[in-house]
Amino acid sequence: MLISEVARRSGVSTRMLRHYDALGLVRPTGRTSGGYREYSPEDIRRIFHVESLRSLGLSLRQIGRALADPAFTPAALVGDLIRQTEDRLNRERELLDRLRAVDASAPFDWQGVLRIVELLRGLHSPSPARRQQAALTQDAPVPTEVLAEAVLAESDPNVAGALRWALARAGADGVAGLTPGMRSERADVRRRAVMAIAELPGDEATAVLAGALDDPDPAVRGHAALGLGRRGDDTAVPALVGMVVDGTNDVEAAEVLGTLALDPACADRIMTALDGKLATADSAARIRLAQALAELPAGLAGDALRRLAQDSDQAVALIASALAAQSADAASSSAAARRLT
Repeated sequence: MLISEVARRSGVSTRMLRHYDALGLVRPTGRTSGGYREYSPEDIRRIFHVESLRSLGLSLRQIGRALADPAFTPAALVGDLIRQTEDRLNRERELLDRLRAVDASAPFDWQGVLRIVELLRGLHSPSPARRQQAALTQDAPVPTEVLAEAVLAESDPNVAGALRWALARAGADGVAGLTPGMRSERADVRRRAVMAIAELPGDEATAVLAGALDDPDPAVRGHAALGLGRRGDDTAVPALVGMVVDGTNDVEAAEVLGTLALDPACADRIMTALDGKLATADSAARIRLAQALAELPAGLAGDALRRLAQDSDQAVALIASALAAQSADAASSSAAARRLT
């Protein structure tokens, strides 16, 4: 079969067939009576082999080596192609994300485009100091999606704090970008998400925090409870009391319980929850509970602290006795102040 007929039937141009011939990939093995090169059926099958491998992304040089090597194993080649394709797709996804970020920032001129590109380069820098600087010094409107993505990926605590600050400054819109992080299978990603959401205003953030109280990771639950408590949401009370008992951020949890107890409607509930844990808590937990009781408004926990001052564990009794005396002094001072007013 002559080259023109091969081109017509195979769909490979005559120019490409001559190129294959020059490279030694597919050389016509026959000759016509007039001396023209003629492709045999085996040559044509080789053309289709070359085209099939090209469709997988191989270069002509790689194809030549593969067809010339009798020890060639397709599995190894396909594995390499998969890795190369995945790398290319990852690069293209990164480019697409950057383009979307630039588009979402709605820049009015090239200067605005360059600013957002520079920010993205800073946030993706391998240097924690450079990432922190990018978060702290951005002076143009930044899409919250960009900051939220950076928050969820950041493992350096200093950089993460700067990013949360930048996201909080951008407003409540950041919740939407962080919420997917709450569904991550990785606990560390969920922790980053909940810590950032706790610093954002609005009912949407509060709702996400409330849902996180059931998270399987205790750190996620703890951050959610602290965030809710600081918002004045008493649904966090059981979790906060549990943190005191378990010794997980117990000082912060006790302080938040003390603030919540300033509301009389919530004070009795907190007092009952803390007091109810004393009977089953071990000595270390009873000390933490005593300290949490001391954070409550003056006079509220006096009876419970005086009972603890008689505890069978001397360390518990001594600490509770001191806290009970402080509580009594605070209650007296508060009563005196009320009389004066």
